Amino acid sequence: QVQLVESGGGLVQAGGSLRLSCAASGSTFDINTMGWYRQAPGKQRELVASITSGGTTNYADSVKGRFTISRDNAKKTVNLQTNSLNSEDTAVYYCNMYILSRTGWRDYWGRGTQVTVSS
Repeated sequence: QVQLVESGGGLVQAGGSLRLSCAASGSTFDINTMGWYRQAPGKQRELVASITSGGTTNYADSVKGRFTISRDNAKKTVNLQTNSLNSEDTAVYYCNMYILSRTGWRDYWGRGTQVTVSS
């Protein structure tokens, strides 16, 4: 059974930083794109950043220059370094991976980690 587990969320003051991490466990044969999404209260879930297996990254305009996504294929992890946080970054952050397992290719999601930025 493949599972994704996030860590690193918390409460931080405006202008501060957090490093979010996500690890995949279970039997995986290959992992394609990894990404981070977020959902603020009353809003739809949105893509924050993604990274392909080849290392190509994509960022939401609102986080460009402040957030950095990285991955470690051997450890099956994806990280999100968040800097210069502001109140609009407050949300639940979800890890996402497109994984090949015994049941084929499919999207997997973590349960989410709360990031709260205080002004």
